[in-house]
Amino acid sequence: MVELFEQDLHGENRQSSKGNQLKWRYNGFWYKADYTGYEGIAEYMISHLSRMSTLKEEEYVLYNTEQMRYGAQVYLGCKSKNFLEGDWQIITLERLFQNYCGESLNRSLYTIENHQSRLRFLVEQTERMTGLEQFGAYMAKLLTLDTFFLNEDRHTHNIAVLMDGAGKFRYCPIFDNGAGLMSDTTMDYPMNERVEVLQKRVKPKTFCVDFEEQLDIAEELYGQQIQFRFQQEDVWNLLQQENYYSREVKERVAHIILEQQRKYQYLFL
Repeated sequence: MVELFEQDLHGENRQSSKGNQLKWRYNGFWYKADYTGYEGIAEYMISHLSRMSTLKEEEYVLYNTEQMRYGAQVYLGCKSKNFLEGDWQIITLERLFQNYCGESLNRSLYTIENHQSRLRFLVEQTERMTGLEQFGAYMAKLLTLDTFFLNEDRHTHNIAVLMDGAGKFRYCPIFDNGAGLMSDTTMDYPMNERVEVLQKRVKPKTFCVDFEEQLDIAEELYGQQIQFRFQQEDVWNLLQQENYYSREVKERVAHIILEQQRKYQYLFL
């Protein structure tokens, strides 16, 4: 268990439709407390299974679960290394678009009726503002992970690039997957309901409200960008190595992942 203090608490401008988790920065690590359910183990499983894919190590943030004491409370959650060096900072696409165009990227996206055109607009505008090439491939990777792991809270406030003090840009490792795997047991996906019923409720927020459509559009525009290598035993091994979450939570997480594996077999080597 790590003990955290008020001076470590860190408020951020990145927003979530579910509210904001408690976050701390301490001794070279970021810590996040669970807010609506089991976000910590969702971050842990999604990032560790990303290691068993064609993604490179620098393309995603690796999370581990953690127990945190803050004041009189003990929280479950996760931690990750601070990947920012020097004067590099995270800038979300929403903030970037606001700075360049003086308006909301999210609202601009939803003035476009065609869903494919929405994603193309997001990619083209980001490339124009940053000079980064192949941002479409980056988005295809991100949206593949979100679709496979049912991350319902990906929006323009948590898609980001990195910017330094001179205004130079580079790609940001994929982060903030805690809303995946139906982790919100408080409001939307209670533990006492069947996974198969709950899965029908999960909808993305990036540029449309259907995960399959989202992935189809991304792959049609920018190609298939991820393949997975993990097997059923890898899922259970990761869950057995985790020290804090209940057996009930672990069994549900495994159920969701293995159902998704059966559904998206083409994503596996």
